[in-house]
Amino acid sequence: MKYGYIGLGLMGGGLARNLIRAGKDVTVFDLNPEAIKKTLAVGTTGKAAQGAAELAGCDVVFTSLPLPKHIEGTMLGEEGLLSKMKAGATYIDVSTIDPKTARKLAEAAESKGIGFLACPLGKGPAQAEKAEQPIFAGGKKEVYEKMLDTLKIVGNPVYYLGGAEQAYAFKLISNMIGMTNLAVLAEGLRIGEKAGIEPKQLQELLADTGANSFQLQVRGPWILNNDFGNRFGVSLALKDVRLGCDMADDWGYDARFTKLAKKFYEIAEAQGFANEDCNAVYKVL
Repeated sequence: MKYGYIGLGLMGGGLARNLIRAGKDVTVFDLNPEAIKKTLAVGTTGKAAQGAAELAGCDVVFTSLPLPKHIEGTMLGEEGLLSKMKAGATYIDVSTIDPKTARKLAEAAESKGIGFLACPLGKGPAQAEKAEQPIFAGGKKEVYEKMLDTLKIVGNPVYYLGGAEQAYAFKLISNMIGMTNLAVLAEGLRIGEKAGIEPKQLQELLADTGANSFQLQVRGPWILNNDFGNRFGVSLALKDVRLGCDMADDWGYDARFTKLAKKFYEIAEAQGFANEDCNAVYKVL
């Protein structure tokens, strides 16, 4: 089976390397030559493409791209890759996009006789590199079952949520909660500083109360050490929160808490922290 992988960033690169480590025939493409070089360095079964169109003959194509417009520009339309792929192939997207874009992708793939799976991811680059990345899959059950062994190569555990729209909706909801929680955590840490509580002790004590959270456990120590290195950047966090709020609006629900948190990520981006980790929201609170 021949695999294609488009998008070798912090998340996609790790998944593509897992395929190569497993000895799979993988053709990769990214606009960044260094990302390609890093990915091909892990094994001998990978090769580079000069453009996305070169992946048209693959049996399975993955995409991991930043924004819905990047996915649409790469995959849809007369020049999009879906128009060039062979019937019976499978397209798997692991990006974080919105349910409306999911419908477009699913419909375009189905019209060409191509299977489609939405497979957004649950954690960060470190888990992606070790094939310990939770995968939330959505699409037709027969396509999911056909691709399950492949998905288990790039990440684990793998969950099936039903339709592609449900998979993307879940990921957006997860990030809405996570990023809002992070903003509240940053605010709490600032108030603790005002109260004169030693910051390390503050975090240790919070972890033993109802204030404990993934963000406290993971990003709390980074904040404590002034570590704002980009694992999941402010700009990407803001993109996901915006998509989530728009999704909720489409369904007639006003995501008030998330919209409030979104304002602080917007401030962080405007103040030049776009390419720092999303924990940089601490700097603007």
